[in-house]
Order: sequence, then structure tokens, then C-alpha cells
Amino acid sequence: MRIGLALRALHHDENALATELFHVSQRHGTDHDIHYLARDLAGWSQRHVREIADFGPRYGVTLDPAPATEPTLTGRLREKSSELVGRRGEAALLVLRDLRKVYTEASGVSVDWEMLAQAAQAVRDTDLLALSQRCHPDTLRQLRWANARIKESAPQILVS
Repeated sequence: MRIGLALRALHHDENALATELFHVSQRHGTDHDIHYLARDLAGWSQRHVREIADFGPRYGVTLDPAPATEPTLTGRLREKSSELVGRRGEAALLVLRDLRKVYTEASGVSVDWEMLAQAAQAVRDTDLLALSQRCHPDTLRQLRWANARIKESAPQILVS
């Protein structure tokens, strides 16, 4: 069975998504909607990482239950620079690039959850299926948030 490999990939991808959301939060500290919501969404991925790690031994993999955390010194520097730069000029394009990256990362995580749910059904692991059904909707909300912010921000950033 290769479910352990799928768990490892999902664990890695959720950690990467949490890290990216923390970076986005810190880079765009002046945009409070992005700053605070990205931090909350990163917390969802952190919770997913812990829950995925619990299933690792069942499928022969050891996964670190400690999720990615906020960057410390680098993050603070990024946050301060975002306060100084704000959303002027090319810095505004960074918002779109960052949201696009969150969108694509969340899309990949969504596919990972879907594959895991299908595998859980195939092996009749109701606990693993329940995990997928519990966590996948959070990922879809992360995806929709990034998409909505892109739709909201793109016209004013690209046209002005």
C-alpha cells in the first residue's frame, strides 16, 4: 500500500501551505484583511499537519506532528518592510503574486485530500476518510479566499 506515501506528501504540502500563508501575512501587514485572515488560514493547515501525523504509524510512516511555524526575525523584517512600502507600485503586484501562490498551493493540497479520501474508501478506513472529510473543506475555503482576493485586487492593481 502506498497510502503512507500519500500521507507524507499531504503532510509536506500542508506544511508548505502554512508557511506560505504566514509569509503572505507578514509581507502584507498593511492590508489587515490579508494579514489577519492569512494567519488564521495558516492555523488551519497547522492543525491538519498534526492530525495527518497521527495517521502516519498506521501506514508505516513517521511524520513530525509539529507544524511549520511563523518565521521569526526574517518575518518581522518582512512585516516592517511591508509597512514602509505599503501597496504602491510594484509592491502591489506582489500581492497578486502571493495570492496566486497560495491559490496554487491550496489547489495541490485539495487534490491530495481528494486522493487520500478515495484511498481511504478503497481500504475501508473510516477514520482516515473522516479526517479527509473534516480537513478538505478547510482547504477548499483557503482556496476560495485566495481566489476571491485575486478577483477583488486584480482590477485595481493591474489597471491603476
